[in-house]
Amino acid sequence: MGRKKIAVIGAGKVGATLVQILAYKQLGDIVLWNRTVDKAQGIALDILESAPVEGFDVKIKATGELADIKDSDVVVITAGIPRKEGMSRDDLLAVNAALISSFTEGIKTYAPNAVLVVVTNPLDAMVYLTMKKTGFQKNRVIGMAGILDSARLREFIAMETGASVKDITTLVLGSHGDTMVPLVRHTRIGGVPIEDIVPKEKITAMVERTRNGGAEIIKLEKDSSAYYAPASSLALIVESILLDKKMVLPCSAYVEGEYGINGIFMGVPVVVGAGGIEKIVQLNLNDDEKRDLAASAEKIRALVSQMK
Repeated sequence: MGRKKIAVIGAGKVGATLVQILAYKQLGDIVLWNRTVDKAQGIALDILESAPVEGFDVKIKATGELADIKDSDVVVITAGIPRKEGMSRDDLLAVNAALISSFTEGIKTYAPNAVLVVVTNPLDAMVYLTMKKTGFQKNRVIGMAGILDSARLREFIAMETGASVKDITTLVLGSHGDTMVPLVRHTRIGGVPIEDIVPKEKITAMVERTRNGGAEIIKLEKDSSAYYAPASSLALIVESILLDKKMVLPCSAYVEGEYGINGIFMGVPVVVGAGGIEKIVQLNLNDDEKRDLAASAEKIRALVSQMK
């Protein structure tokens, strides 16, 4: 069998960093599509010139033609206008909806059997739009958000406690926005509930910092939103798909009754394998968690309704 083929739509900072990580992991040959072809060509050449040093052996093709993504196994959509300081993810709705709509037909035509992974904000609405525009089955359209939000919370816990991030487990569900739902009750440090180790007020502060994780980076960098951690999170999904790892990951998935919610994309734990989302994992939530998740779902639903 030949190598797997991965298409990355958008050569911004997230897309470029993702290509670098995918190349280092040698998960397959890569096509980097961008409207400004010269930029994509420069990024591809720069990464390829690191191959003799890093020891990876994959092909990277830069292009402005969607036909070049033909027969891709995975298509990752990173294209979109990033947030600026003072903006919420929701402020990007109209402009990024128009942008995604401009190339979904090409994806449908040239990569009809691919699994689609979306990171464009506002995430949950953009994943919904991608599924509707392409007509792909719900299991083959995935939004990356919960992995990133969970990683941020894990890192903040590590900073506070000095514990290794490898020993910290947590899940952040719901929307990729102000109403995200960090599951504190399910958070462990070396198997021990975080509430047995960290004072409640510090847990509350870390949860709030997680909700504002992207805004914090924008405020610090001034001219850029986050891209290293988002790209790493995307690469994890691609790896689980192409290697059929069946990892349980928090992703934006289309729910049809799971958690009592229907007809939207939202962050839930899912099994990710060769078929995309192979199963939605149903956790036993308490009444407060159910209430918060329902409120998050309504925020997503209201955002989606603005596109109709």
